[in-house]
Amino acid sequence: MGPRVSTSILAERLTGMIGPRASVARGVLDQHGQSESHYRNLPPDIVVFPETTQEVAEIVKLCASAGMPIVPYGAGTSLEGNAASVAGGVCFDFARMNRVLSVHDSDMDVVVQPGITRKQLNAELRNTGLFFPIDPGADASIGGMTSTRASGTMAVRYGTMKDNVMALEVVLADGRVIRTAKRARKSAAGYDLTRLFVGAEGTLGIITEITLKVHPVPQAISAAVCSFGTLHDAVDTAISVIQSAIPVARIELLDDVMMRGINAYAKLGYREAPTLFFEFHGSETSVAEQAEAAQAIAADHAGHGFAWAKAQEDRSRLWHARDNTLYAGLGLRPGARAVITDVCVPISRLAECLTETRRDADEHGFTAPIVGHVGDGNFHMLILIDPAQPEEAEGAKALQARMVARAIAMDGTCTGEHGIGLGKIDYLTDELGEAVDVMRSIKAALDPNGLMNPGKIFASGAKA
Repeated sequence: MGPRVSTSILAERLTGMIGPRASVARGVLDQHGQSESHYRNLPPDIVVFPETTQEVAEIVKLCASAGMPIVPYGAGTSLEGNAASVAGGVCFDFARMNRVLSVHDSDMDVVVQPGITRKQLNAELRNTGLFFPIDPGADASIGGMTSTRASGTMAVRYGTMKDNVMALEVVLADGRVIRTAKRARKSAAGYDLTRLFVGAEGTLGIITEITLKVHPVPQAISAAVCSFGTLHDAVDTAISVIQSAIPVARIELLDDVMMRGINAYAKLGYREAPTLFFEFHGSETSVAEQAEAAQAIAADHAGHGFAWAKAQEDRSRLWHARDNTLYAGLGLRPGARAVITDVCVPISRLAECLTETRRDADEHGFTAPIVGHVGDGNFHMLILIDPAQPEEAEGAKALQARMVARAIAMDGTCTGEHGIGLGKIDYLTDELGEAVDVMRSIKAALDPNGLMNPGKIFASGAKA
């Protein structure tokens, strides 16, 4: 690779290729440097809006010849700074590649472009009797969800993105286009390249097409809310529900601090105590049986007021409150910024990890609501800080470091679903040791010039 070509020269070449869909407008650049994370704005030098895989491949070749970094961009949530342009470069915004390419309802799979969001996909599937269940809360793009190995509230029943992505089309760093698999439900043919790119955060290639499993819309859905006197009782209830083989679709934990936030944000009147939100899918009979069994388990753990939400509007209100925990949490300290972090541990260690983390935050004076996908041992903390007080940011960083160390010591992981991005690079080696060197070797083989989303997963030079 030769010296990096100037931004103006590359922008001129890109404009000649795709016209006004290549932008250097300051507002556009700044928009693509922001996210829901607490990291500073790191904008690209150019933003492109491709419409086809062929365009992506041609632009990648142009970037490679110019030595220009390449950063894929979906909906921009990026809680660990996953789409930040730390070295400048060209940001690929997939908003125009947002179509459902094919629906195979008999096979229960779909082929989509990366820019389609999960809500858009389910709207397209509405008349098929099928739905895509992975729900990370935000209306994230399927490409971004694939790249970060997202999961969310229904992972306990339907799995995560790694379980629901069947095949990918990927543009590599040299512009080659590959397909990682066919649509068969299983294969023993060669390396599992699909799993390699799922969760790679755009550091190995750009995903341009995704084949997904979809699932039958359940005949009946019911939800319930139950509060508890302690976090331990709430987590023990969740574990007992899972161990009793009740096929719960969602089982979410909100601690007392988060319940205070959603009550204020959504004008609700829930008890401000550790609370489980349940959802059950199946036939009318099976849903009733699941809910009754869960209610009995909750009662055994001193659950308080198991309240049903059977009507669609009641369920929507309940899950709308859960999906907006970021904004509800921020409302607890107006003007604050949230340092958002997550870990995941074996469910047998979840109560211990949660209670120790809650105690740690309280002892250090942080307002830090917790929400968790407790069915699979994953929880999030929103550490609210005053961005004008550097000591608070340092304190939050130390609190996160202790939370991660605690999870790893319990044979858990530094991130259950946000990805490594910028924020958890330092913890990856702590968790996986020499396996990280193997990852670096794979990265070097597929992206020898280090142009694909640099500065993520592994440290690299930042933009001056």
